[in-house]
Amino acid sequence: MAALPSSLVDLLRASRERRGPLLSDARTTAFRVLNGEADGVPEVTADAFGGLYVISLYRDLTPAEEATLLDAAVAAWAPRSLYLKRRPREARVLANVAKEALAPETAARGEPVESLTALENGLSFLIRPGQGLSVGLYLDMRDTRVWLKDEVRGRTVLNLFAYTCAFGVVATAGGAKRALNIDASRRVLDWGEENARLNGQSVDRYDYVAGDVFDWLKRLAKKGEAFDVVVADPPSFSTTRTARFSAARDYAKLAEAAARVVAPGGRLVACCNHAGLPSRRFEAMVAEGLALAGRQGRAVRSLGPSPLDFPSPPGQEPALKVHVVELR
Repeated sequence: MAALPSSLVDLLRASRERRGPLLSDARTTAFRVLNGEADGVPEVTADAFGGLYVISLYRDLTPAEEATLLDAAVAAWAPRSLYLKRRPREARVLANVAKEALAPETAARGEPVESLTALENGLSFLIRPGQGLSVGLYLDMRDTRVWLKDEVRGRTVLNLFAYTCAFGVVATAGGAKRALNIDASRRVLDWGEENARLNGQSVDRYDYVAGDVFDWLKRLAKKGEAFDVVVADPPSFSTTRTARFSAARDYAKLAEAAARVVAPGGRLVACCNHAGLPSRRFEAMVAEGLALAGRQGRAVRSLGPSPLDFPSPPGQEPALKVHVVELR
């Protein structure tokens, strides 16, 4: 394992400065300031939420190396608070490792922060840095949320694997007729309701449904319900009481189930954040799912993370892939 570079402070300072337009955007306070190898620090990322920074490690560092990294971040960014996440290679590892070891609830540097409100394009989102590996908002989806907001006026939206309902908040802000959010966790859906209220949006508990996404897709299809836009943004790997899901193995199954509740002329927004799944293979899995559902689709857009704060190394495509298909 390569040691951290001796010029680390300079690297971290330069990385943040490359986000220039975001630094001066008063409507957006949440963005990535360090994106691993592309910014000169392999397998280390950092996200900024105002004066709060969250560093994620995708490799093992010694305690001394961790301290060096944290001290360099303080010197380069002068954060109000700095939290550290030690991310396992696969999400399933989380169940077998003490949560506190991976995602300490306390700040690694600076003052403790229970929660704060971050802005993205003028919308407010509640961030909780000590709540686990995920703190409330996936920043690589910012450009997709911008696109969605411009597409949904007067339309119905189904937000699958909703997490804290950012897509639902954005859809409502864009004038959607309805945004239905489904996630396995009631806790994060409650968080999503808080996000809606932060933005002055009314909350109907019937639009925040806790349960297995595949079960609910079957129910919706059986009832003949259909939506103008269906957003499918699953975790790369997840386990429920009855099933396991792997995006690299099972995305065609998800695309099939989601396609059955897309209205004619509606759009499926298929999302996948799996570095080991190439774009062509992902798009082929989506097409396979549509065929299994007996639907024909026309690709209308490919989206991904903003290259401004999610740069990729030369010759390497981003982990996040978003494939938008219009269904007949």
